[in-house]
Amino acid sequence: MKTYSPSAKDISREWYVVDAEGQTLGRLATRIATVLRGKHKPIYTPNLDVGDYVIVVNADKIEVQGDRAAQKLYHRHSGYPGGIKSVPFLTMLEKKPTEIVERAVKGMLPSSKLGRAMSSKLKVYAGPDHPHAAQQPQPLPDHV
Repeated sequence: MKTYSPSAKDISREWYVVDAEGQTLGRLATRIATVLRGKHKPIYTPNLDVGDYVIVVNADKIEVQGDRAAQKLYHRHSGYPGGIKSVPFLTMLEKKPTEIVERAVKGMLPSSKLGRAMSSKLKVYAGPDHPHAAQQPQPLPDHV
């Protein structure tokens, strides 16, 4: 018996759109990461990028559970001593709502060249409009 490995011609990419309004951040990010990796497809291979494109709209209306909105912090470091900056979730939601979803999904993808290729197929928009109508995106199914 031989191991099946999909080739480039076997990989077909779909476009999905997700409305983040009223959805929980972590649960939504898990569904998106699954689609970006291609784990919902029967041809899933861990060492290949077989995933689909995902468009997230209304990222500014995402929710977190309980006191998480008041407690969650986003950190970045300049590389210099004492160069850490921390931004609370609510401030990030006002200024950069798209970065919240991007960071949550990116943390669920592999930290390699493959993961960076997968995260480039994620398109996040704060409002309800997106410029990808030509790709005819389908709504993301609930079972994914």
